[in-house]
Amino acid sequence: MKRLLMTAVASVALTSGMAQAETFQATNWMTPAHILNEFPYQKFAADVKEASKGSVDFEIYSSGSLVPAPTTMQGIGDGVAQLGIVYPPYNPSELPLNNVVNDLVFVSDDDFAAAFAWTELGLTNEKVRAEWNKNGGVFVGGYATPVYNFVCMKEITDPASAEGLKIRTAGTAQTAWVQSLKAVPVSVPIADVYSGLERGSLDCTMTDPTNLDKGNKFWEVAKTVNLLPMGVVVGATYVYNKDFWSGLSPENRRILLDETAIGLARSQVAYHVGVANALKGSEERGLKITEANPDMVAALDKFKTSMIAELPKRSMAERKIEDPSDVIANFLELQKKWSGLMADVDRTDPDAVARIVKENLYSKLDENTFGLN
Repeated sequence: MKRLLMTAVASVALTSGMAQAETFQATNWMTPAHILNEFPYQKFAADVKEASKGSVDFEIYSSGSLVPAPTTMQGIGDGVAQLGIVYPPYNPSELPLNNVVNDLVFVSDDDFAAAFAWTELGLTNEKVRAEWNKNGGVFVGGYATPVYNFVCMKEITDPASAEGLKIRTAGTAQTAWVQSLKAVPVSVPIADVYSGLERGSLDCTMTDPTNLDKGNKFWEVAKTVNLLPMGVVVGATYVYNKDFWSGLSPENRRILLDETAIGLARSQVAYHVGVANALKGSEERGLKITEANPDMVAALDKFKTSMIAELPKRSMAERKIEDPSDVIANFLELQKKWSGLMADVDRTDPDAVARIVKENLYSKLDENTFGLN
């Protein structure tokens, strides 16, 4: 009943908002300076307002001030927010197929290809679209972090050096990998990692290198970075409330689709450039940057092979879903496609990246029908 009332209220507000150019609510649990807030939300909102002549105007609620990260999906579905960023591992029971893909990207080594394959999967795969729809959302685009590394207080060299270390993980695949090293996986919000490293409740975190300097500032406490490439993490950058999306004019849906292409491109480029800056700055601060040890690479390759083979069966048992093999194959095929599309693109040029994304994906979506069924 509560959900129905909230949806009804949201619908009334939405209808009046369309006529009166109401400000709509967008929720992002990142700080305003975080890459996943600054580019796809702060700048995106300004561009959308200008392109729509003020008829679509988002007020950004940052740092979880409107809806915290774990309940963002519910908040969007209930109409508390019309737009939000959703990280599927916070909603394992609501988004099981999306979480299978988040396990799968542990084997990815190209964040651009992973991001745009993940986005195309969410836009075009009927099973994945149905999952978002069931939760009251319309998925319109997603991100991939840069490749994850170990950021530690104690240096990791070979597999034996990881044994017993308390390592922060995010997701099922990362947890299983850490357990295979006989280390101890720890699940805490990323906002608690800094203090965990500082106090000694964590020895390491698996993270993308931009967290060294951007937002989380891990370089202020960490001692070492090991460049073992441990996949990426994907999330939904733009998830809209269904009633809000269907209440937009086709012209405004077109604006949002087009601006999504540049928003996603800016985010991935900022991540790409940010990795080099973060590692360079960390080394200048005295952190020890080490390459992957051959024994660790061999152990990781063995784990990845096993993980891919076991993923469908394990997902069916643990996530209580039908065989996801077709979704897994679809993502891997799309990732290969996007790796080819991005092969000769300047990854420091957001306009060049956006052009490829728009031409090969968003221009093919019909604003008159997309997200309405």
